[in-house]
Amino acid sequence: MDSRQRELSRRGFSIYVVLEIDFSGRLWGYTEISIIPTSTELRTIYLNSRHCTVQSVLVAGHEADFVCADPIANITIGSSPEDATNSHYHPELKRKLYSAFQEGDDGELAIAVPKEVSLKSTASTTSFLAALGDASVATPEPQTPSMSQSQTQQEFNTLVVRVLYSLKNPIDGVEFVLPDDVHPYRVPHAYTTPSSPDAARCWVPCFDSVNEKCTWEFEFVVPRYLEEIDQTLDEEPNDLSPTIVVCSGDLVEQVAHPYNSHKTIFTFSQTSLTSVQHIAWAAGPFHILTIPPDNLADDTSSASSQPTIYAFCLPGHESWLASSTTALRPAMTFFTAEYGSYPFTSYKVVFVDELPVQRFDGSTLSIMTVDILHGEDAIEQAMESRQTLSHALACQWAGINIQPKAWADIWLVNGLALYITGLFLRKLFGNNEYRFRLKKDMQRVLERDGGAMPPICQPTLYEPPDASILPFINLKAPLVLHMLDRKLGKSGTSLGLSRVLPKVFLSALTGEMVNNVLSTHSFLRTCRKVSGVDLRTFADQWIYGSGCPAFGVSATFNRKKMAVEITMRQESPAYKAHEHNDVARLLHKPVPFFEGTMTIRIHEADGTPYEHVLDIRSPFKRYEVPFNTKYKRVRRNTKRYIARQAAAQAAAEGDTEAAEAMGMVDMGFGLEIWEKEKERENWKWMAAINFEQPDFMWVSQLQRDRDVVAQLEAIHALSKQPTAIVSSTLTKTVLVSNYHYRIRCEAANALVQCAIRKLDFLGLFHLFKLFLRYCYEPEDPNQDLFNHTYVPKSNDFSDISEYFVRKTIIDAISKIRFENGKSPSVVRQFLIDQLKYNDNTANPYSDAFYICAIISAAACATVSTATPERGELLPHEVRLEHTEEDAKLVKDIVGEVDRYVSMDRLIPSMHNIVTIACLEFYLVMGVANLMPNVQNIFFTTARYGNYTPVRIAAFDGLFLTKWYAPSIMRYVLGVIANDPSRAVRRHVARNACHSLALLVQMGEIKASSKDSDSLLIEEDGSLPEKSKESKKNELDAMIRALRKEREVGKNEVLREFIMAIALAPDVDYQVRWAILKLADLLIRPLNEEPPKFSLHLPPATPVMETPPILPKVSIKPPRRPSVISNSPVKSPLIPVTLPAKVKLLNGASTRDTAPRSSPAPTIRLSTPVPPPKKVHEAPAPKAKLKARPVVVTKPPPPKPLASKPTTTTKAAQPAKGQSAGMTLMDLKASRNAIKKIRSNKHAKWFLQPVDPVRDSAPNYFDIIKDPMDLGTMSARLEAGMYKDRFAFQADFRLMVANAKHYNSPGTLVHNAAISLEVSFDKQWSIINKTLEASTKSHAALEASPPRPPPPTPRIIPPVPIPKFSPPPTPAPQMPRPIIKLTMSSSKDKQKETAKQKDVPKPRDAPRQRDAPRQREAPKQKDTPKHKDAPKQKDAPKKDIPKPRNLKVTIAEPAELDPPPPPYVDDGSADILEEVIAIEQEQKQRVTHDKPLTNGASSHKRKAKDLIGDDALLELASPAKKEKRTSAAPVQSVASSSRLVLHAPTPKAAAPKPRREKEKAKAEPNESRPASAVPRSSLKGKEREVLHSREATPSRAKQASSVPINVKKCRELIKTLQKIPECGIFMQPVDPIRDGCPDYLKEIKHPMDFGTMLSKLGRGDYATMEDFKADFDLTIQNCFAFNPIGTPPNACGLVVQGAFEREWPKLVERKLSWAEKRGMQGILTKLRDDPVSFVFREAVDPVLLGVPTYFDVIPKKRARDLRLIRGKLDADKYETIEALEEDMALMIDNAITFNGLESEVGAVAEAMQQWRSSQDKKRKDVDKGTPQPNKKAKYV
Repeated sequence: MDSRQRELSRRGFSIYVVLEIDFSGRLWGYTEISIIPTSTELRTIYLNSRHCTVQSVLVAGHEADFVCADPIANITIGSSPEDATNSHYHPELKRKLYSAFQEGDDGELAIAVPKEVSLKSTASTTSFLAALGDASVATPEPQTPSMSQSQTQQEFNTLVVRVLYSLKNPIDGVEFVLPDDVHPYRVPHAYTTPSSPDAARCWVPCFDSVNEKCTWEFEFVVPRYLEEIDQTLDEEPNDLSPTIVVCSGDLVEQVAHPYNSHKTIFTFSQTSLTSVQHIAWAAGPFHILTIPPDNLADDTSSASSQPTIYAFCLPGHESWLASSTTALRPAMTFFTAEYGSYPFTSYKVVFVDELPVQRFDGSTLSIMTVDILHGEDAIEQAMESRQTLSHALACQWAGINIQPKAWADIWLVNGLALYITGLFLRKLFGNNEYRFRLKKDMQRVLERDGGAMPPICQPTLYEPPDASILPFINLKAPLVLHMLDRKLGKSGTSLGLSRVLPKVFLSALTGEMVNNVLSTHSFLRTCRKVSGVDLRTFADQWIYGSGCPAFGVSATFNRKKMAVEITMRQESPAYKAHEHNDVARLLHKPVPFFEGTMTIRIHEADGTPYEHVLDIRSPFKRYEVPFNTKYKRVRRNTKRYIARQAAAQAAAEGDTEAAEAMGMVDMGFGLEIWEKEKERENWKWMAAINFEQPDFMWVSQLQRDRDVVAQLEAIHALSKQPTAIVSSTLTKTVLVSNYHYRIRCEAANALVQCAIRKLDFLGLFHLFKLFLRYCYEPEDPNQDLFNHTYVPKSNDFSDISEYFVRKTIIDAISKIRFENGKSPSVVRQFLIDQLKYNDNTANPYSDAFYICAIISAAACATVSTATPERGELLPHEVRLEHTEEDAKLVKDIVGEVDRYVSMDRLIPSMHNIVTIACLEFYLVMGVANLMPNVQNIFFTTARYGNYTPVRIAAFDGLFLTKWYAPSIMRYVLGVIANDPSRAVRRHVARNACHSLALLVQMGEIKASSKDSDSLLIEEDGSLPEKSKESKKNELDAMIRALRKEREVGKNEVLREFIMAIALAPDVDYQVRWAILKLADLLIRPLNEEPPKFSLHLPPATPVMETPPILPKVSIKPPRRPSVISNSPVKSPLIPVTLPAKVKLLNGASTRDTAPRSSPAPTIRLSTPVPPPKKVHEAPAPKAKLKARPVVVTKPPPPKPLASKPTTTTKAAQPAKGQSAGMTLMDLKASRNAIKKIRSNKHAKWFLQPVDPVRDSAPNYFDIIKDPMDLGTMSARLEAGMYKDRFAFQADFRLMVANAKHYNSPGTLVHNAAISLEVSFDKQWSIINKTLEASTKSHAALEASPPRPPPPTPRIIPPVPIPKFSPPPTPAPQMPRPIIKLTMSSSKDKQKETAKQKDVPKPRDAPRQRDAPRQREAPKQKDTPKHKDAPKQKDAPKKDIPKPRNLKVTIAEPAELDPPPPPYVDDGSADILEEVIAIEQEQKQRVTHDKPLTNGASSHKRKAKDLIGDDALLELASPAKKEKRTSAAPVQSVASSSRLVLHAPTPKAAAPKPRREKEKAKAEPNESRPASAVPRSSLKGKEREVLHSREATPSRAKQASSVPINVKKCRELIKTLQKIPECGIFMQPVDPIRDGCPDYLKEIKHPMDFGTMLSKLGRGDYATMEDFKADFDLTIQNCFAFNPIGTPPNACGLVVQGAFEREWPKLVERKLSWAEKRGMQGILTKLRDDPVSFVFREAVDPVLLGVPTYFDVIPKKRARDLRLIRGKLDADKYETIEALEEDMALMIDNAITFNGLESEVGAVAEAMQQWRSSQDKKRKDVDKGTPQPNKKAKYV
């Protein structure tokens, strides 16, 4: 315990609670908390209080200010109210819930201490603390001041805080069970419930902590009677049930209310220190049963000293109360006698309705569910109730009075209660039952503790154990304590824990145990003090470590030494599981080796068992155990000896039957007959022991050892060796009543292993023979038991052992199966007879559980155990046919079960257990598809009004059906949110998650997996790397499957209501977390930014950094640097040091960006002409350079320099793997394929070449002439011996073909080759698709931009040597080439063409795109201006449509300007481009009535001679997708800010370049009819209007065809196969076999489903339409050959109908996930933008006062953002273009109805501009093309 907890334990306070309970669901009262301040600085008092409405607070009689804030009720998520319903915010809600619960621990109710309250000091508070019984005062802890020292400190008077509060319809803490319309006769009552960890603060303001203990006083005010009393009567009726209150503590008094005679006051006092979490109470008209004390030896004094025990139940259950609580008094007597006095004065048990857990243990009071009650005729439930009640009583010692010191010690407290409960059950049921249960519990621990579970005690764990780990802790803890007890009793001087536990419990009573908390360390220290045994090794292995040992034991008898040699090996499965995982090994702490002593018992010849102790100190050791009996002492003249010798001689000669029979001879010791078994009473090992010995030795152990554990081990061993002798032995074991009934039941179950065809089902014969004892004897003594009708006698369960054996025999018979998994029909008929002829009229006990056992066995026998069909059947598998006999038996069984359901409805069984068993039967039959419409049965029984366990069973059945359908999902969520039963709400919410996992494992939910196209791209580095999900992780695969399932993860009902349920104020605690777990499972969380933090270093701390080594760069800022060279002569191959980003401009200049801090790489530039001989070192006013003509035939490719500016232009050397010509993509694909194949589990046979000697294949090279293996393929790949990936694929095919050719079918290597080939084909298809898609995308990217075909080489000025010009140094410009560009509207094109020769050549002005980054150019006097151009300063803002028709005229200048200043990317180019697009759109709308004079396509209007950035960029960009718009032509308006382009003169048509021809050939759809009038549109995109909206046939075909999906097609055929009528279509028609000799004459193109499957396997189908065509052909053939009314024709109709129902699901189209998410993001931004406020909701003509709206805009054409978003979320859009059309229609509707000049029209225009900008950005991202202004410029 830390210092804070110690301080809390010293604080003295008491609580007085007054509550008035109104049984309409209300509580009101007050609580008085007396506290002792510890400082004068006390200003605020914090209490825990949730859900309580606080009216007032008084502190020392003065009114006090207070604030009561519930952090959980004030949780909000997201930034807007709409986000509260967004299911993707569930991680944020979970995080805020954690924070709110943590914040609530500090106190929700803050009370300000009034100024009038003075904290007066007093001399001492010893008397008050002593009155409270503070243990810390009597026995101070070590290192704490004693009482004499503490008295010197200043103490204060007691403060009384009184909180007046009320509570209506409480959510947590208190449960009101009231009558309603469905349950009008329910008895009203109320009780406290542990509905949440902090449930106590929900009904009383308090200090809600398990460490805060105090004394309590309660006053409860309740109505005297809950029935309505007739006031006219003089006397009260005698049949009324008075209201009773039961509470923790002792009842002080029960008095009438002084002011209201119809109310009663109950007063309770709890003098023992108790935390509020252990306070419980219940109120209602309970029936009271006082359990009398035991009169031991007529000792009245001992009887009077025993604690009183009371039991309470509701009216109607009185008859069950006495029989259910008979074990309480014996348990109390046993616990008090063995472990000391009861820690309290009384004990009470209350049985209530609707308790969400089985029981709630409080101080002196346990509240339990009525399901524990039973009548006197119960058998199984009586045993369970005794265990439950005795454990509840044991928790008063360990759990209530003693609590764990830390969460790591919870194993000890829980284990002590379970351990002493087990000891009481040993006394109650016997030692055999106790040991049998220990053995079964040990087997459960061994199954789970194999590495998945942590240690039961983790001292570093400060949080409560997880709900999934706590049951394991409760299972293992009592076993560890049992081992500890045996160790102390065997090794020490004490009697084990029987001496330790009384001391521990006594220390809690006397106050020696501080605060009554127990730690593991203090408990082990007490054990060491009492026994003197060092327990450190034991604690490290079994308490602080995880895992259990596994022993392998073998033994031989050494006749010479007269000793038994035992070889023992030990392994640790838990350590082996985490051997290579350091983190898991550190967390789970598995024990690598267990040390200790093990006792071996050997039964020798005279029958005496001799025990030998083996000291285990190493994982492997051989022990020699001495043998005491001598051979000469055995009498050799007896008949037994002679028989034994004869059997031994026969066995030595190889007679197997004699060897088996030798074990059946009941006689003394023979050769090698000895038995080994773990220590009986001194059991100190919890281990898995594998001991092998002959079956006759196990038979001897079963017959001669009286210990149940030894007998159980013998039965388990014999069940693995089925023989006739073993079957007979097990049958005798069942018959002999001297065996414990548990052993007899295990023997009956073991007979199932002997019911095999090898033994002619001898085990089934013996089981029938055993059950015949309970039936009427057959008339024929030689009656065949397999054809006999077993009519049972009237039930008589007086012999409890025989009752359990009878149930087990029925269960064993139902488990017998044929090889195909079906049970014999005689077994199913036997179970039907037992249900039909069951008679319980004369039985004193109930047969409800017996009927349940028969129904469960019937379900087990009806369902086949064969693996359900998943995929295609293998050749050796046989399809199970459901015969008519099977159908009749299923019908009979279902009929009998239905009859029992009706009987249980009329005459209910105890707690309706028969109905529950029937529902479980329906569940099994529904899962096996043997019963249709089981959902209707579950819906009927799951509704509110049925018994709660029945409803829970019905929901379990519903969850294994297709419950995630929207309508059923809505119902399930409604039950979770609003069902009156808390138990049902919790169960449904919890099993909603579990059922989905089961459905995935069962194959009911499948992921629609799609091939990933980014396999090679990710590895190629062209996309950002993403973390690869491991396919081996089963949990991740399940989550992916659920999230991708449309009806589950994308269920709109789930996404709509799941957050509303989680945020509801009245949601249950466990329901909320179950809902959040469901959201985690199904809904992808919203990506949240991690919290940002900054680390501030102190200023005095020096930061030592080593600067990086930079290359030498000779760039001097004040001077113009020149090219670095060691040679005086400069050449084009001189290395030049450039900055990180280089951009080349048009003309004859080069720009550079500002140098960065990182070292610049060296780039080698090769120029087409030699540089000038003279290079100017410093800028001159006008440096004159002659312009030398250069013939340019092909410009250099710009992409390497643009995409990777930091790399050199030096040609990279190809990899060695490419030496044969393989491309880089093929090489990477092949490497990836060989890597995946080598990691396949079937690849171990192919990793290296075949060695004839090593692999035992001497003739391998005689058969296989061209060997191949994966190692050789990998070597050849890296050596560059493959020219492409197909050569690599051919070698793999060769390897597989070799393996199949050499190894015969069915062998291991042959099957491995097939599996490896299947895996390779799947992966190779993905690789091929990816590479083909990549090749097509690159080809489209290269082919899309049309290049101007230069007919003849043109002369351009030379490119000067690049120089670096510093930004701040201005220099006069030199003359540059004059570029005259004219951009005019189509209307003025002819005029401009006519004036072309007269226009003088102006000097080129700086491009508007670069205007903000360039210096002002010198004024040119000769530059004329266009007459329609606006002023220069307005050019960047208005009237600047993007130039489309470019004509370049180059004038060679006499001088060249110096380079312009460096380029700085400030984003203005993007803005300018958007402004240009907006303005052009406006001009298009204004001039939409003016026709274009030129109707040529934009591709044809491109100039032949283009130069400059715009032209090159336009050529380098892919063609934009064309859209259809309105037919109105548009006129462009020119401005002087544009570069002037002259229209070309009419010339003869020049031949198209090769690239354009290829493009025209590849895209025939580009041609347009002559009537189509194109126009320029936004941002260079082409819009064309066709008078005919009909798509071309090629486009229609492309739009309608869907690529083939082989997996879906196979699943469709498998679905059709389940239809009985489909059988005739599964194979080709055989004219001879099928009796139709003229079939092939009439049907020219036969087709069947088997052929279709073969074509799918070969890949013959390209599209889904091809597949459907073959199906249609199959059905048409059927209809053509078979007339209407014939059976084949009817089968065809059925199959065709099923196909038509399933086909739309296969070919449905929708946007991809990425496209949908992208468009959702755009719509979300658009909705949040203020410009969209007009379009967010649908137009309401009445609300907006526009009654004629739908007259102008038809309702079917109305669009709004909500409608568009809904259609997008519902996957109604097949393409993005369809969504864009809806957006355009929405804007056009607004303009059409309101006009362009109206306010709404302006908003619509702004909306159009916003959408256009977003579409441009989206399409740029989609196409992978960066913005033009961010790419390098080229000449």
